[in-house]
Amino acid sequence: MSTDPNALSRRAIAMLKAIADGRAELRCSCEPDLRVDGLSCCDQSTAHDLARAGLVRATRLVAPGQWAPAELTEAGHRALTGFPVAAA
Repeated sequence: MSTDPNALSRRAIAMLKAIADGRAELRCSCEPDLRVDGLSCCDQSTAHDLARAGLVRATRLVAPGQWAPAELTEAGHRALTGFPVAAA
């Protein structure tokens, strides 16, 4: 997955925005799963791609299989630059 904002799908951008809003968690594993607002994300493949690309990470270390709040990395913040933030 490219970290260029123009290469991100709308779904990937929506996932990044949810993470930036503090609404997402990652299940810590070699391929971390994502849930948003307590619901499992429908596209775990994209969630895995975001983690592999270094755009997202867990905020703290937890045991494998446990959930932790997700956050954007510096690269994740840069990838979102130029995309408007949704109205609250």
